[in-house]
Amino acid sequence: MIDLHCHLLPGIDDGAKDVSQSLEMARIAVAEGVTVIACTPHMTPGVYDNTGPDVRARVQTLQAQIDDAGISLQVVAGADVHVAPDLVSRLRSGLALSLNGSRYVLLETPHHVAPPRLETLIFDLMSAGYIPVFTHPERLTWIDRHYDLIKRLFQSGVWMQITASSITGRFGERPRYWAERMLDEGIVHVVATDAHDPVRRPPLFGEAYDALTRRIGEAEANNMVVYRPYGVLNDDPVSTLPPPLASASVAGSVDHQLPPFWRSVVNLWRGV
Repeated sequence: MIDLHCHLLPGIDDGAKDVSQSLEMARIAVAEGVTVIACTPHMTPGVYDNTGPDVRARVQTLQAQIDDAGISLQVVAGADVHVAPDLVSRLRSGLALSLNGSRYVLLETPHHVAPPRLETLIFDLMSAGYIPVFTHPERLTWIDRHYDLIKRLFQSGVWMQITASSITGRFGERPRYWAERMLDEGIVHVVATDAHDPVRRPPLFGEAYDALTRRIGEAEANNMVVYRPYGVLNDDPVSTLPPPLASASVAGSVDHQLPPFWRSVVNLWRGV
């Protein structure tokens, strides 16, 4: 399995505090069946001012430490990038990072407030050739009031990433409800751990994979934790990757509801 969202780098954000924690998390992940982790520290202006060059260098150092410890795990560079007006320019300059240098960008929003002009920012990202991967929408406190926005973003080509521990109820019943609803409605692309430490928020995947298999079937579970994540890290076009379960109905029933500029972006996303 491939984990596209993990705060594994030590001492850089609210994730692993030191190398010993990073290595312990790496061992847990491998035991859970993970072979590749995207190291995705927060890039939040004014809070976590991490930069692309520094993150890449730290990932190389951590890979060497993982290898020296005899852990069979590959790590690649990425970031949990917070929404910001200058995000496109920061991505182009390399100050902000996509996942493994691909067109796919892990996009984080405020947890308690739906950001204004979010659709405009996402339109700008997609027009610039990036595919936003919306992180853990099921855990946002504003999803109750703005679920239509989540579905509209999905319809527009935004990828949805839910958290493994939300599926198993480790974040509580409310995130579990929204995770299951999104899974049932077929609007989830990938599942990731969003792990932060080896104890409170460890990189647990196996239990969630079993729950996914029971709920949506083995083929789609594998799409969420193996095939689509691999395609992301390989920078494959969206049109070449397994579509989420709702994509057929989206293609057939909602295009006429989208504004013209969104239709053009959706067509670009599909490779039309």
